[in-house]
Amino acid sequence: MATDKMKAKYLNPFTDFGFKKIFGEEACKPLLMDFLNALLPQNDKIVDLTFKNNEQLGQTDLDRKAIYDIYCENEKGEKFIVELQKAKQNYFKERTIYYSTFPIREQAEKGEWNYNLKAVYCIGILDFTFDDYETEPERSEVVHNIKLKNKNGKVFYDKLTFIYLEMPNFKQTENEIETRLDKWLYFIKNLEDFQTIPKIFTDEVFNQAFEKAELAKFGQTELISYENSLKIYRDLKGVIDTAFGEGKLEGKLETAKSAVQMGLKVEDIIKLTGLTKEEIERL
Repeated sequence: MATDKMKAKYLNPFTDFGFKKIFGEEACKPLLMDFLNALLPQNDKIVDLTFKNNEQLGQTDLDRKAIYDIYCENEKGEKFIVELQKAKQNYFKERTIYYSTFPIREQAEKGEWNYNLKAVYCIGILDFTFDDYETEPERSEVVHNIKLKNKNGKVFYDKLTFIYLEMPNFKQTENEIETRLDKWLYFIKNLEDFQTIPKIFTDEVFNQAFEKAELAKFGQTELISYENSLKIYRDLKGVIDTAFGEGKLEGKLETAKSAVQMGLKVEDIIKLTGLTKEEIERL
């Protein structure tokens, strides 16, 4: 993260504002498609994508800030979700599974229907790592591909895939970048710290991405919106990291107090901390 002495030139892509600015606007379709095509198998090349209203996805204010409902379609008509998760939260895996059902259910047709579903990809860009892996290389993997399998390891259903990108595990330097996906991960992980555009980013897609992310090109209204988004991101991530790092009731209570001060609703604080409604109301 850029220091106070060296003012950031580019935005933080893990904020609500930052991610939407780079990937979530109609004019940014080429950037998002390029990124996703670098991540997904070659036979699933994306030809179109549609931004949906996230109000229909999020059940709470917290969910609406964490779930990005960007639906894509490949040459075979298969749909998938792009999801950006910005901070540690209880029941993260359950939440991603829950939201992956939306593009499944919306395929239902009126009248006679044979239940032949299109494939769904749920892609999470995480600024944290899972803590429940027991062995290497799982603990240090950047890209996790997960499918529904039986006890013998055979894929039971191949039309539902979860892809998690654990960004803290991406540690490649500029000289170690090899693939298109490497470039995107390097861009996302380090964008806020760049003061000049690294030499590896030479094509038009990344030129557009840097242009969209440059703070000097923002108007006053956009700058205010970004600063507010950045403060919320830093404050929320800070208190959550503290609570999960300690793993104690005291840490969770401190997180809940901070969340109350930030104006989050009780149901959102319950999701963040795992505390009960009664415990929160006693604060």
